[in-house]
Amino acid sequence: MSKQIKKKQTSKAAKKKKQASKKTTVKKEKAPPFNKYLYYENSVQTPEEHVNIFDRMFQELRGKLALSLREDFCGTYLISGEWVKSHPKRTSLGLDLDPEPLEYGRTHGFKKLAPSEQKRITILPQDVTIPTKRKFDVIGAGNFSFYIFKEREILKKYFKSALQSLNSDGIFVLEMAGGPGFIASGKEQKTYTVKGLGRYTYFWDQKSFDPINHHGNYAIHFRDADGVLHKNVFTYDWRVWSIPELKELMLECGFKKTVAYWEGTNRQGEGSGEYLRMEEGDNAFSWIAFVVGIK
Repeated sequence: MSKQIKKKQTSKAAKKKKQASKKTTVKKEKAPPFNKYLYYENSVQTPEEHVNIFDRMFQELRGKLALSLREDFCGTYLISGEWVKSHPKRTSLGLDLDPEPLEYGRTHGFKKLAPSEQKRITILPQDVTIPTKRKFDVIGAGNFSFYIFKEREILKKYFKSALQSLNSDGIFVLEMAGGPGFIASGKEQKTYTVKGLGRYTYFWDQKSFDPINHHGNYAIHFRDADGVLHKNVFTYDWRVWSIPELKELMLECGFKKTVAYWEGTNRQGEGSGEYLRMEEGDNAFSWIAFVVGIK
């Protein structure tokens, strides 16, 4: 075979390969501009679950339907939105001192509510340690947010404020976490695929913990669909309180009774997502529980 023929065949093959390459190449969709609150809401928050938990606890402890909620440390107030959606007579008040998430909630989640639902939500940039004039069936603080109070006296002030802001048969619900796995240094990650965000990774970073004062530093990072790592998007400087500490302080502040709701387990020994009223819990490596003060 002549060199000329070889050259023509090679050129022809290369052309076919290039054409095939063009046909199979799929252009990757670029991730939208990074929106930390959208990432957080899709990775961390479960407003429907919180509303169901508050609802079931009040039904179990008081035997009736809870109608009014105060969402403390409400952020973008997704729980408040879900609360008013769950029943046409339900109202909610959200409290938070940070104007940025409150504004995000106003321009995003709030706009998705029906006008009749919007009328039943009030948001105030107010300190949760100051009693509200309105009284509530349920006051709730989710996602361990009250861990921001490191001193017992400040936490006591918060508990007394909550007690004053409850209806005569109201309940005060605190979500908390603990166990060796919650204080050990390390990172956990989970990948999500969300419409409008694409495939991204959420990182929970347990940076440090001091066993003497129980102060811990935590952070959330995200890697977006383009592979860009956004570090320390949310940071937390907390005191990790224990269940006995909260129950004792609630009684000291005037609550008549306290109960703990501990997560049950499935057949595989993993958390079931169902919280049961219990006097004793298993020594889990990591756990989430709810402590309830009853007025």
